Formats: sequence, C-alpha cells, structure tokens
Amino acid sequence: MNKVVSKEYAVSQIPNGATIMSGGFGQVGSPLELIDELYLQGQSELTIISNNIGEPGKGLSRLLENGQIKKVIGSYFTSNRIVGQHYLNGELEVELIPQGSFAEAIRAGGAGIGGFYTKSSAGTLLGEEKETKLIDDELYVLQNPLKADFALIRAHKADRLGNLIYRKTARNFNPAMATAVRTVIVEVDEIVEPGSLNPESIITQHLYIDYIILRGTTL
Repeated sequence: MNKVVSKEYAVSQIPNGATIMSGGFGQVGSPLELIDELYLQGQSELTIISNNIGEPGKGLSRLLENGQIKKVIGSYFTSNRIVGQHYLNGELEVELIPQGSFAEAIRAGGAGIGGFYTKSSAGTLLGEEKETKLIDDELYVLQNPLKADFALIRAHKADRLGNLIYRKTARNFNPAMATAVRTVIVEVDEIVEPGSLNPESIITQHLYIDYIILRGTTL
C-alpha cells in the first residue's frame, strides 16, 4: 500500500474537537508543516498532547494564538509565555505531567497498560488530585496512560509502506506517540521504495502509519 498523500488531504481527516499527540522537543522533531496546515485549515476545540507548545509564532503556538486549542497536556510550557497568558486568562486548560511520567504514560497508552505508579509529583500540587499508594513506605502517584485520536509525528526517512527511520535527537517522543493513537500522520524528509531501508535501522514499523507526507511538496 502506498500511504503517501498530500498534507492537505491528511490534515483534513482531523475533525474539530480531536485529541492530537504532536512529537518534538522544543522545535526539534516537530512536524512543522503538518502543524502549519492544521493552522490553515482551522480545526478548533483541539486537545494537544505534546512536550511543549512551540514558541511564540512558531509550531503549535500558532494554533494556540489562533484560538484552536482548548487544552494542552505536557511537561515544559515555560519556554512559551503565551501558554501561561492564555491559562491565566481562563482561555486554556493545562495539565502538567513530569517529563519522565509523560513519556511513560504515552508508552503505556500504546502498550495497553492501564496506568502505573510513580514517585514523581508525589506530595506536590501536581499529584494532589491523583490516586496515591504507599509502596515500601514511600508515597507513589497513579499516572493514567495517554492516548489520542491522531498523532502528528516527524521522521527522517520512510518507505512507501510507512516504515520509519529517525535522525538523531529528532526521534524523541515520535516513536512512542505513533503507537498510542488511532491515526498517525508522519512528515518526512525523504521517501524511498519498500526494501530500501536497512531493517535494523527501522524504529517505527509500517503497521502504525496511516498517512505519509513529504516535506516541501504538494501532491
């Protein structure tokens, strides 16, 4: 199956009110062309699960500044003061999760794990409303898994079936997010024919991928 489509078509499958995971750490590994297309199409009432919400005027922040996001779930929002401004103005719901717990919650969502106990956030405001448990006389907090309707991820190279290779630290949250959603749209730098990729280098297998878009092109 050839999964290569236009970014316009792939993003048009996302409805208003969708929950979307978006890869990236800062702007590294972030699917910027897919995010820009989502900005242009204007889907609203979105819940975004991402480590951070871009930077002012860039990436996911464009969606926030355009009023398309109602809730964000992630770990590191202090690099974009617009997140704080919208939260303080009552325009945005924010759920903070410690970064290690955030990564593991996504993995748990993809693995079918119903949650896990962690010491991170125990005894803090972040863990205040969560279920707790004493394990070996230490307080642990229950972290539920994270799942979503769509994932927008970034990879370096794909074959037309959807097997993916990542480039260095741009890998970050992308592989885990591909497993924890119903529909995955991947933005890549290069597309090759099936059989061209070294099987030992493939990180995300084709069965997780629904749509592939090539950066810098309009089909």
